[in-house]
Amino acid sequence: MKHVKKTAAIISLSAFMVVTGCSGNSQDNANNGTADSGGASSTLHFMTQSTVLAPADPNDKLVFKRMEEKTGIHIEWKNYTNDIFAEKRNLALATGDLPDAIFDAGLSDYDLLKLAKDGTIIALDDMIENQMPNFKKVLEQVPQYKAMITAPDGHIYSLPWIEELGAGKESIHSVNNIPWINVEWLKKLDLKMPATTEELKQVLIAFKTQDPNGNGKADEIPMSFINSNGGGEDLGFLFGSFGEGLNWDMTLVGVDGKVSFAANNDSFKEGVKYFNQLYKEGLIDVEYMTQDWNTYIAKGKENIYGLYFTWDKANVTGMNDIYEPMPALAGPGGSKNVTRTNGMGFDRGRMVVTKENKNLEATAKWMDQLYDPLQSVQNNWGTYGDDTQQNIFEFDEAAQMLKHLPLEGTAPAELRGKTSVGGPLAILDSYYGNVTTMPDDAAWRLDILKNVYVPDMKAENIYPRVFFSLEELDRISAIETDLFAYVLRMRTEWIENGKIDAQWDEYLKELDRLGLQEWLQIKQSGYDRNASN
Repeated sequence: MKHVKKTAAIISLSAFMVVTGCSGNSQDNANNGTADSGGASSTLHFMTQSTVLAPADPNDKLVFKRMEEKTGIHIEWKNYTNDIFAEKRNLALATGDLPDAIFDAGLSDYDLLKLAKDGTIIALDDMIENQMPNFKKVLEQVPQYKAMITAPDGHIYSLPWIEELGAGKESIHSVNNIPWINVEWLKKLDLKMPATTEELKQVLIAFKTQDPNGNGKADEIPMSFINSNGGGEDLGFLFGSFGEGLNWDMTLVGVDGKVSFAANNDSFKEGVKYFNQLYKEGLIDVEYMTQDWNTYIAKGKENIYGLYFTWDKANVTGMNDIYEPMPALAGPGGSKNVTRTNGMGFDRGRMVVTKENKNLEATAKWMDQLYDPLQSVQNNWGTYGDDTQQNIFEFDEAAQMLKHLPLEGTAPAELRGKTSVGGPLAILDSYYGNVTTMPDDAAWRLDILKNVYVPDMKAENIYPRVFFSLEELDRISAIETDLFAYVLRMRTEWIENGKIDAQWDEYLKELDRLGLQEWLQIKQSGYDRNASN
């Protein structure tokens, strides 16, 4: 469920194309359909990706076996592991060696528009309207999704992944980089949970100087993070104590619908000054600039962090009682704020149909099955009744409901990687308690957000998933590549040298030179268009 922000990736496919120079029983009930008699009546050729833990042939997955039974459609797969899929996909698209469709396609908006423009992929409007009742029902229930998948030219070229987990401020995506504090150390040193930025500073000093792990060595790391402009392991959460705060795409929306940049205001400057104080006291991990995810986790397993940031502590320090979420802190002005991310459980480019497809009727039937509620739940998390491995669900036939089983210590990502299929799906909030139960890890996180962070969220609006035009995407990508890198470089320098006041005016001028005003104009235009839909 982690966000991905790689502006350079927007142009990866088009660049590749330029280089190549080419334009009944409980199982049946749980799938809610009727299988064609006599086995598969049609065969389609799809390309897809999967984890290294999954079977090499997707048809060995129980979810897809049942899909074939229900639809009477057999899929011949070209399946690649996640690490090489993008390369193989791009090669097929660039050379014209096309499958009928690409499942779990991972295509950016830029890719979708380029492929639509040159005719490589086809519009799905008529198929959705006339042959896909399950998906059409989803769009009728939550109309915003139809607007979000519709390209600027008015057509729909791809099927989305939709996973609702909480709504509005209580969405599971509202906070990425939760601050996890070592409460075992707090108890050992007789310290209370910090409530202000100054109290946090004093707590971190105590972590550094008072040997809270009791080993007689100064090996504690008071605060650690991965330096990344508000990413999942960044310290960006703490900027909220000084004002508007920082999120991963630096895009904030005021109550009046005005879009602003997160790194050119006084609150950003005050936040950086605070981090400079922590740096001068030696309270920040010396590897914060260079450590990668693996290094970050390795140190986390040693429980030497006083405070660190991530989506889910289970991934870094484990699901234990040593670390708890630290609430928002009041800054020097007395106010506190939890800055909302612009995240949501939505991905536009999960499946496309190519111009080579000669059996659109069968393709529409198969794709529509993906949006049957019980089917979507299994696609997303995994299935039930598999006697060869651990199951995600049990199926309650009487209630026609999938109920999550205990993970029993298995990592959620590992089990889901083996059994789920991803791709297009829709899980709406209305499904919980009716179609499925909520996963324990999701319920736990939602509870934290609701009780610890939502009360301090000030923003009423987030920036939506605007479907920009090719021209707009070109400019956004070009601007952000330099703009975001400059912000991170200057933030890092100021954390270490403390010269932000002296260099601030020059910094603001450079932001404008790098295209900030044009970026704001494009973003505002996109927001206004979306609001009018």
